[in-house]
Parts: sequence; structure tokens; C-alpha cells
Amino acid sequence: MRIGTRRSALALAQAELIAGMIPAGAPEIVPIVTGGDTGAGAADKSRWVDELEQALLDERIDLAVHSAKDVPGDLAAGTVLLGTPPRAPAEDVLCGAEGIDALAPGARVGTSSLRRVAQLRAAREDLDVVAVRGNVDTRLEKLADPGQRLDAIVLARAGLLRLGREREAGGTLDPRRFVPAPGQGALALQGRAGDEQARSAVRSIGDTGAFACLRAERALAAGLDADCDTPLGAHAVLIAGGGLRLRGWVGLPDGAAWVGDELVGEEDEPESLGATMAGRLRAMGAEELLAGARQMAGDDR
Repeated sequence: MRIGTRRSALALAQAELIAGMIPAGAPEIVPIVTGGDTGAGAADKSRWVDELEQALLDERIDLAVHSAKDVPGDLAAGTVLLGTPPRAPAEDVLCGAEGIDALAPGARVGTSSLRRVAQLRAAREDLDVVAVRGNVDTRLEKLADPGQRLDAIVLARAGLLRLGREREAGGTLDPRRFVPAPGQGALALQGRAGDEQARSAVRSIGDTGAFACLRAERALAAGLDADCDTPLGAHAVLIAGGGLRLRGWVGLPDGAAWVGDELVGEEDEPESLGATMAGRLRAMGAEELLAGARQMAGDDR
């Protein structure tokens, strides 16, 4: 079994996690440079998966491991998502502060995510939210650099956990208010459509509930035509007695307006749940917010 992954420290840690879970044999880790790594890829999420998908189609790898939030709605023809292992915590955390209410007026908070920008400004219009890019280690280095004048940064708890750096987390951002990105905390395992060996391997380590949650979130994103310039939160969880609870959130990057929704549906019909919520959010004005968000994102380039 050959497992393809990006070359970043987090991506490699995630691939090693999957390799250690597969019971048969000793999977080979195959690091691959994607368009997103070189800056040569498309402007959408496909830049993070393009070369991995091609490696699957060329049969250079048998399984691709992705951070699920980086996987676009449309996969390469001939490939499928086979499943996901148990999900890590999906919430965002503040590094450098014990919570959003602990930040002083005008505090300088760094993030590269348009969704996080929108949610932070919606919660605290006084905050100075600035762009901070790079991998997890780079962003933490910038937080520690006095020259950057950062009071806090926002990161996903899952990434810190997988890198062994959870001690860097300060306060948790409540996922009911700061709804995570679709797929955040989940690993998406992608293979060739007809590869039964890979399908069997994923079945042995997969979490059907986590995969249902991921599918509901992806369906919501697809129903809203979400892309990298969409401040969208989508988070599904299993509920006692069966079923899924899905939360959705769409807002403007300046925090001036937003809409949110919560809906319960069947675990075995996650795509229907996501599509239904997309329609409800559109009826609540998400269409206009999405258009405004894309315009603001374009103006900032």
C-alpha cells in the first residue's frame, strides 16, 4: 500500500497516522508536491490535491490522505472519497489568549482564513484582524515574534494535536458560535474508484459516523457553491439516539452581517441534510452575503 501526501509537517504526520492504523503490511509514505505548495496551482482548493489525484490515476500511489477541509467538491474523474478515520476535535482555538473575551480592545489577531476573519469581526468588531499565512509552525513563530505585534492567532485544534503542539492552544472558540470549516478536524481518504484493496483498507480503519458528518458538511458547501473566498462554516455531529445535527454559518468578511442555521437529519442521508440546509440558508439571505463576500475578497487582492 502506497500512501500519498503533501510534504508539509502536518500532512506527513497525518499520513503516518493512517499508515499506523492500517493493519496489514507496512504502507509506504510517498510525499508529493502539489500546485498549492509551489504556487503554480489553480486559485481554488484543487491546488492542494491536484498532484495527489494525478498520482492516484497514474497508479503511483494507492491512497491519498488529505485534510478534509482542503478537498474541493469536485474530485478527479475516476477517484472517490473512501472514508475517514475517527475525527479529531473540529473547533478553532486562540493561541496567545485564554479566550475571545480575554482579548483587550483593539487586540491584533492573525488568521489567513476568510471564515475566521468574518466570525472574529462578527463577535468583536473592535479587533484588528490581520492576515497571517504559512504552516502551523510558521504562524506560531510569527506569534512569538515581537516585530509582528500579534496578540493572538487562530488555529485548528486538530492541527496542533497532530503535531504534538496542543500546549500552544489558549482558549477554545465555541463551535456553536465560531462554526468550523467544512471537514475541519477530519482526514479524507481518496482512492481510485475500482480499487477494492484500498477500499478494504479504509473500511478497516474508517469511522462511518465521522464520514457521514463529513458528507453532510461537503453537501452544504456544494449547495452554496462554496470556494476559497466563501466565509462558510459547516459542522455536523452525531446525536444521541441516531441522526446528525448540522450547523451552518455564512457571513461577510467585515462581520457586518451573517446568517446561521441548525438542522437535524438522518445519519444515512447526510447529503440530503446538507442540501436542505443550503436551501434554507439561501432563503435567509446567504446568496447576497456570498456575493458580497466574494466582492470583498476580490477587492483585498
